[in-house]
Amino acid sequence: MTNARRAANDGRTTSHRRRHTVRKPIVASLAAVTLLAGAWYATAATLDLGGEGAGDGTNTAAEASATGSTEASPTATATGTASASPSPTPTATATPTATAKASAAAKAATGTLAVTNTTVTLSAKFPYLSAGYNNTREWTRTTTAVAPNGTLRVAWPASDGIHVTPLTAAGKRSAADTVVKGAKEVGGLVAHNDGFALLTRVADTNKWKETAAALVRYTNGKQTFVTKLTGTASHDTAPLLDGQLTWNGTKYGTYFVVHGAGGAADGHFGDKLAYVSAKGGKLSGGWGWGCSHNEGIALHAEPTGAFTSLCFDDWRSGLFVSTGIGAPDTAPAVQREQCWAGYCGGTFAGHTGELVKSSTGRYATAFGSRGAASAAKNPEDASGRGWTVKPKTTTHQVSVAFLKTRNTPAGKPVYLTNTPGTEHVNVHIAPYGKDRLLVSWETLKNAKCASGTCTGTFTGTHLRLIDWNGKFQSADKVVTTRITGDIAIQKDGSLTWAYTPVTPSYTSPLTGASPTTTTLRIARLKP
Repeated sequence: MTNARRAANDGRTTSHRRRHTVRKPIVASLAAVTLLAGAWYATAATLDLGGEGAGDGTNTAAEASATGSTEASPTATATGTASASPSPTPTATATPTATAKASAAAKAATGTLAVTNTTVTLSAKFPYLSAGYNNTREWTRTTTAVAPNGTLRVAWPASDGIHVTPLTAAGKRSAADTVVKGAKEVGGLVAHNDGFALLTRVADTNKWKETAAALVRYTNGKQTFVTKLTGTASHDTAPLLDGQLTWNGTKYGTYFVVHGAGGAADGHFGDKLAYVSAKGGKLSGGWGWGCSHNEGIALHAEPTGAFTSLCFDDWRSGLFVSTGIGAPDTAPAVQREQCWAGYCGGTFAGHTGELVKSSTGRYATAFGSRGAASAAKNPEDASGRGWTVKPKTTTHQVSVAFLKTRNTPAGKPVYLTNTPGTEHVNVHIAPYGKDRLLVSWETLKNAKCASGTCTGTFTGTHLRLIDWNGKFQSADKVVTTRITGDIAIQKDGSLTWAYTPVTPSYTSPLTGASPTTTTLRIARLKP
């Protein structure tokens, strides 16, 4: 945790990527460290994607498939060495019959990974790009959630607040938007049959002139409650959330970044987990201050007990299991990373459902990792809590980590890529059928990296199937459809998400105002 004063909120969605100078123990006498809050909007090309025209609003994407992608480099997994591609490669002596059988077997094993789309017209302009640390290009967060009756809700920000668009199970608009006026960020969404709950930020009065975290519930188009989760009594604010919102049928779990506004944590950044009842009342449990400078949050609802949570902590430098304890001093380490701003976490895992639970009680999460060439306690930190980690690569590689239980990591993370000259961004994970996982990421070739962030030429969105040991179940498939928002899991196991139909560009940092769109694509991938 650093004594970092945040720039005043200017009414736009903002980021908590920070520039670090010296890292010190958590004590009231910490020396001040400057905070960099990059501009959040910038220009980008707005070209439509070929093969994804609106037409009648529905199409099957004619996706390009890479059966021998350079991203499918063999890497060690928890169960041994993973194959780059499970599909047999025909030799010069292979018969047509043998080749056909091999092709059919490969298709049966991996599925077609065919994404279908519907187009939804928006009622306001959606600024779809954001700038992270060093103004790196990021997709402005949207969240897609499925209600118990199968209908969908999609939350997205506009100049007049957060819009929540109701959709049918097939992804078509079913009614007008509900607009949460004055709300500043999509921090998480839960869909109910009669409405929704939204984790967001609202106006507040405090010493930093920053917003407050709030849970807002709408029922049948009307606001049911607004529960502020930060305030004067708790000495905290929420100038940003990077949050998660989950629901177990009885209570909500809200997990988000906080800024100290008084007391021992004055001026510092940490995280907070708060539980809220179905009627908006604050419940016991959680914590007021957990991971210091949390660079990535994940939360999974549980039927009883503490919700399972992960955090990227920049003081102890790594990914930690914070379930039930919050503070990372005693938290199990999943992976040591150089977790300064820009180096780890980032948008991990600002997407509901990306801490995936198996039928046997295991968990999986995916993230961009630079690895650790070395990791040791920082001798300059008298508390003994600080760590110094030197990254193994300048670019992020795709990593999947597993937990045995909600509290216990299961061995070392599994790396799905090993291409140091390629940057991997926008990493996602979701359940795929009964016993497999879908991992996706975007690649940037000719990556140029500085201070933990990289630019490069976009070369596609990769889809990869793995099992619950990290072993490859398919080669990469490179598609034009992107996964850029929180993923909803429908009743039949289909994965559904909302994305902006534009051509990505990561060749330069973001500057200026964000481009906008008045349409979203609702993608669906059925196992």
